[in-house]
Amino acid sequence: MAVSQSHLDQRIYSDFKQLKSLQSRARKLSFLPKQRSNSVLAGRHSSRVRGRGLSFEELRDYRVGDDIRSIDWRVTARTGKPHVRVYAEEKDRSALILIDQRVNMFFGSKLNMKSVTASEAAAICAYRIFEQGDRVGGVIFNDTEIKAFKPSKKPQALEQFMHSVSDFNLALDCNLPNPTPAMTLNEPLAAATKLVSHDQMIIIISDFDHVDLATEQYLAQMAAHNDVILCLVSDDINHQLPNDLTLSVSDGEQQMILDTSHKDVHQRMQETFTKRTNKIKNWQLSIGVTVIELSACEDTLSQFSSAFAVG
Repeated sequence: MAVSQSHLDQRIYSDFKQLKSLQSRARKLSFLPKQRSNSVLAGRHSSRVRGRGLSFEELRDYRVGDDIRSIDWRVTARTGKPHVRVYAEEKDRSALILIDQRVNMFFGSKLNMKSVTASEAAAICAYRIFEQGDRVGGVIFNDTEIKAFKPSKKPQALEQFMHSVSDFNLALDCNLPNPTPAMTLNEPLAAATKLVSHDQMIIIISDFDHVDLATEQYLAQMAAHNDVILCLVSDDINHQLPNDLTLSVSDGEQQMILDTSHKDVHQRMQETFTKRTNKIKNWQLSIGVTVIELSACEDTLSQFSSAFAVG
């Protein structure tokens, strides 16, 4: 059952009103990298985010002042008169946003739940992309349900999408039983492939729990003809695991207690977190996606502003 929205703690849950409030704040954000040396998108990976493309508009006679690089030499040779190819910036680009709202995202140690950071990131991306005049769609998923939205330019479609993001977030409850088998990232990716074409922007917001070789193959397929941005949502605990943490974990049938005061338990858990993070980051090289880290311990929009250009 969804949580009551009266006296809602916005660090734990994101209602539609909270997500809608990010629309005006996201207007200055660009999805082009800042090109700074310390940017998470700097260097060779910055070129992965293409921005809007160019579409052929017309072929016409050469005019004084035209860039000679736009001359179509074949047509020029055939007609005996210089001709140039004119391109126009594409005004309509499609974007898909995948938002993880599984129970593993319902965790936070300082500021937000990871699920809240993911919801806010989805709102920032969706509203900014829509403001550019592009179509927005996506896939929202939790441990038992996947909801897909075809990309659309209709305001009511965007509002429906954001309401669903909020609904999925408000339905999170740590007391819910874990399903068996657990929902992996592959099922939502399979649903997304039905909406994917070419030259789209695909943004996946998750902690990337339960990934495998099939996950990498799905992402490689998408990245072959699209801009794919992975927003890796984490918590400070993932990077520096405390020595006095007691966790109750379950696979849906059995439950056990993990106590990080035991040195071997602490080491194995820290290695697991580090290995997953490094694996996701290495996908930048192996399959050509862009990876940015989002901490649930920091303001979501500020982190986007640090990674991307602000107009």
